[in-house]
Amino acid sequence: MAAGPWLLLLCLAAGAVLQARAQPDSKGFISIDCGLSGNTGYVSETTKLSYVTDAGFIDAGTNHDISDEFMTHYVDKVSYTARSFAGAAGKRNCYTLRSLVSGNKYLIRATFMYGNYDGLDRPPVFDLYIGVNYWHTLDFRYLTKYYGIDEVMVKEAIVVVPDNFVQVCLVNIGDGTPFISSLELRPLNRTHYPQATVAQGLSLDSRLNFGPMTSDIVRYPDDPYDRIWDPEYAKLIWTEITTTQKVRNLDNDLFGVPSTVLQTAVMPLNASKSVWLLWDSEPTPKYDRDPTPGYIIILHFAELEVLPRNAVRELNVLLDDKPWFTTGFTPGYLYGTFAYNTIPFTNNRRHIYMLDVVASSNATLPPYLNAAEVFSVFPTTNLGTDSQDVSAITAIKLKYHVTQNWMGDPCVPQTMAWDRLTCSYTVDSSHPRITSVNLSSSGLNGDISSSFAKLKAVTYLDLSNNNLIGSIPDALSQLPSLTLLDLSGNQLSGSIPSGLLKRIREGSLNLRYGNNQDLCSNGNSCQTHSKKNNKLTLYIAVPAVLLVVIVLVTILLICFLKRKKKGSMDNSITPQNETITSHATANVEANYGSLRRLESRRFTYKELEKITNNFQQVLGQGGFGYVYNGFLEDGTQVAVKLRSHSSNQGVKEFLAEVKFLLLQLMFQGSRDLRLTFAGLTIAQAEILTRIHHMNLVSMIGYCMDGEYMALVYEYMSEGTLQEHIQGI
Repeated sequence: MAAGPWLLLLCLAAGAVLQARAQPDSKGFISIDCGLSGNTGYVSETTKLSYVTDAGFIDAGTNHDISDEFMTHYVDKVSYTARSFAGAAGKRNCYTLRSLVSGNKYLIRATFMYGNYDGLDRPPVFDLYIGVNYWHTLDFRYLTKYYGIDEVMVKEAIVVVPDNFVQVCLVNIGDGTPFISSLELRPLNRTHYPQATVAQGLSLDSRLNFGPMTSDIVRYPDDPYDRIWDPEYAKLIWTEITTTQKVRNLDNDLFGVPSTVLQTAVMPLNASKSVWLLWDSEPTPKYDRDPTPGYIIILHFAELEVLPRNAVRELNVLLDDKPWFTTGFTPGYLYGTFAYNTIPFTNNRRHIYMLDVVASSNATLPPYLNAAEVFSVFPTTNLGTDSQDVSAITAIKLKYHVTQNWMGDPCVPQTMAWDRLTCSYTVDSSHPRITSVNLSSSGLNGDISSSFAKLKAVTYLDLSNNNLIGSIPDALSQLPSLTLLDLSGNQLSGSIPSGLLKRIREGSLNLRYGNNQDLCSNGNSCQTHSKKNNKLTLYIAVPAVLLVVIVLVTILLICFLKRKKKGSMDNSITPQNETITSHATANVEANYGSLRRLESRRFTYKELEKITNNFQQVLGQGGFGYVYNGFLEDGTQVAVKLRSHSSNQGVKEFLAEVKFLLLQLMFQGSRDLRLTFAGLTIAQAEILTRIHHMNLVSMIGYCMDGEYMALVYEYMSEGTLQEHIQGI
């Protein structure tokens, strides 16, 4: 038992450590080695960047190492491990990258090396999504067939993140188990890559650094954004140009190319030839309207030589032998410049694009090229679930450890929506909303999360048959669209909040709360029956019970002596405004007999309607029905308790409840004190109606009109005894 608090502190500390590791570093970078065991990361030998485990970013999948034969010095350490999603609850599994800046541009890079990590020699095919938008289909069968099982696939995208988080999802399409080796996120300048917008992302096809004499790539720290620039040099057709001097970017620079990349270039050995670049457009069957993607090309130039006085270097670009520009251009000396398209190049069929950098007709020197980037575009117009709904349902998932297919966006795409949720989808381009949550029999423990009250569009909320404890949050009554709330079959306690009771009376809410033994059904606070009752209650209750027992014995003794003195005098009281009939059966007469003895007046149901103004004002609710406020003809304020037709209790039980309420009034100060009416026995009814005591409610009369049955008693305006005790 003593270890409990320490265990809790340990769990909280572990959660805090994982949360801290799931944050961007001081540069805004997130670097994850997926599948790395333990909780300890490492520093990359090449980039000096810190990599962490993926424990704080995803809660599904299993860790694996690639086969030993592929762990060579040619393979980066991040590719030694992989996280696999075999047997995952859903077909979509997502990494969540948090603490981002909404509206900023980010580079997202995912690395994959199959390396026969599962020992099955079955490379998979699966889809990648960024948030709710399809990104790319990864075909490792094709990669393995043409490049080998040890080939590493790198996918990179530049996107505008609409929220303060982004999810990268791997989707099982039934063609093998998805896996991932590493995941990286890098913030970019908002002005960089203007082709990346909220409606369109850029998927990298190639990023080439022309002219270096080595096979080394350029990335961080030479590139502050940690882009990977692959070397490109063909010495049989090109010659290199290099400089050791710093190459600067223009003030209106849009791409931030590092000086290291711009310090090298290539030009053709034959001055009349070109520097060329080609790529093959890949069909994308996921896009029904656009089976082949559009492409964005960015060319980077910087003059690295001091030109002779009469020499002219003027460039032009041809795409599939067609001029890209109407006139030539001349880059500045040791200053980077660029050429790019804003409208994607498209072709309605598979096509090999050919781009040539050539010398213009005015040039006397051959053309050159420093670097190039080729991107395909993909739409990012799908809208995710309303952000407040996402935050609320995510908090609910974390609190109750929901282990169903609750990964990624709750509602989008519709084919991957979370189980037990229903969402609304509109045609006006607004975000989907969560309208129904069914967590019945889901093993939920603890109290009712306040996050349920943040699902403002929910109409149906079923939390039945769980192990929920504590009180019902009054905030649930503020859900404007909620029509059904099922809390039955839990261990809830306390009273039903007044806001929910009001919604019930108005007919706007159906509340189910059965099988919660410690839950009170009226709007006031109530005591729960538990082993941890306040000792003060016991100290007050025991003396009070003894005192009342003494008073009752005394009263009964006095009554007995008076009856004995009166001899055979009739103790029954006949109502002044009627004569008791004997047409009812003996059984019914016996049941209603004690009602007739309560007071000197019998009311009809029509009279009660008039007294209560057609039962307009409800004072409270008891075990057999509602209690209404009313006024007699002389202005006397009364309380009318009307037996509900829906009650399955009989007349005897009704009378037993009457007796119990009076005893509760006398013994423990019932919370329904101002609503209490009672009779102890038939023989003592007359005595009770004539007793006026500060702790007893006076009976006014009753109603026995066909199927209607009610009691009328004086109105108590000073509140309940319990309220007075609590106020002391």
